[in-house]
Amino acid sequence: MVVALIAPELIITWATRQFFSARAAKKEFNDGFAARFGRIRHRRAIWESKLAAALLGDTPDSSGNSGWTMTHGFFAWMGGFMLYVDGEPRGTLHPLELLQFVRKGSVDMPVISQKEIEDRSKGDGLSKCIALFQLAWFFVQLVARYVQNLPITLLEIDTLAVAALTCVAYGLWWKKPKDVRCPYIVHWKATSPPSYLQATIAHFRLGPHLGGLIYPFLSLMGVQADISPRAARSRRVPSLGGYGEYHGKIVLLIGCFSGMVFGAIHCLGWNYLFQRHAEHMLWRAASLGIACAPVLLLLDVGSILWVGTSHTSNHHGVITFLSAVIASFIYIVARVTLIVLMILSLRSLPRGVYDTVAWTRFIPHL
Repeated sequence: MVVALIAPELIITWATRQFFSARAAKKEFNDGFAARFGRIRHRRAIWESKLAAALLGDTPDSSGNSGWTMTHGFFAWMGGFMLYVDGEPRGTLHPLELLQFVRKGSVDMPVISQKEIEDRSKGDGLSKCIALFQLAWFFVQLVARYVQNLPITLLEIDTLAVAALTCVAYGLWWKKPKDVRCPYIVHWKATSPPSYLQATIAHFRLGPHLGGLIYPFLSLMGVQADISPRAARSRRVPSLGGYGEYHGKIVLLIGCFSGMVFGAIHCLGWNYLFQRHAEHMLWRAASLGIACAPVLLLLDVGSILWVGTSHTSNHHGVITFLSAVIASFIYIVARVTLIVLMILSLRSLPRGVYDTVAWTRFIPHL
């Protein structure tokens, strides 16, 4: 929550990575086990038909068992599959580990439909639509206040910037289950138990307590995108989830563009009536800094991604690293400056800030 308010473009980057990872997991499982999915659907349809005929006298709809969907991909990267060895929980399965174990025959293919995963989720399409409607209503109110020449505070401008990027994150995470607590159990069939699991390694590498604290920040920055070690230790499904390295160029473009949009929206307070001229200049400089820092990061990191590490010299790598550090420093200082200026602006709000919009000017007889 704190990261979403301070740096929402990192959440956009995270959501983009998870979207591509879920899509890749969906494709890999469907391409690798299409025939097996067909046999599972056939056996399950026969069993459900017999059960429904015996109990209800009806035939159920088996359209939800048509292979893996985006929901399955998100569920797998969230750590939704728990490995049990000899009836005891061993650890959370990484999607690539699950794919490898199924190919080797060490575990059976998980048989869980999209509806069953959605049933475990604490959110649905209605709740997401209500949240998006609230964000859209906030945007309409700001536009109406601008049309009627009513003052808009710096806090509202910052909220508009966060809300705009939140809508993008909602779109990328639309098929992602929310707050699933009970994982799907996968039983180990092979004679020898697995030597290690990715989630267990991350747990020991970070430590039992330190890993749970710094894991979200490491995952957001792309340093360590493993499944949450705290969730793996408590045998539950982590809400955040990890991601793989897919479409790095597109992820970089979306993340940097989100940062530029975030800074550009803050430029709406360019002519805000500050108490002091220095505060006015600081707001303008900080807004431009947030909008321009992602451009510098895109040029530096993008040059390595597009050209390739094999064609870059050591001097170029050092320059790129220093430029990335400078861009990050500029962004952090600019963001802190905007937050401080927003708090200081609450000392003396402009006249008319508490006036409401006269909707009858837009919709007569309302």
